[in-house]
Amino acid sequence: MIDQIPPTALADWFAQHPGTPLMIDVREPHEVAMFSVKPQGVECLFMPMGTIPDRLAELDPKRPTALLCAAGMRSQRVALFLQAQGFDTLANISGGVSAWPA
Repeated sequence: MIDQIPPTALADWFAQHPGTPLMIDVREPHEVAMFSVKPQGVECLFMPMGTIPDRLAELDPKRPTALLCAAGMRSQRVALFLQAQGFDTLANISGGVSAWPA
């Protein structure tokens, strides 16, 4: 199951799932340059959506992982892909950086 969580609930979601938290930002480099997000206490990786299949070996399928993009659509697609690859603790950050609190 892929949880849909708003950015404001990210810390609570990670607290409910044991393990070292990971957030993957799947936006393109020019998007990240405009607005970068680094939640406290969470390892953040930048992996543009198109690079995920080639970089799959870098990820731990047992690690609680939240996915982020601009509005929540690309991150949902990546979450579905990861789920099909055996990842079991996934969250899509609904609304993406567009919903991130100021």
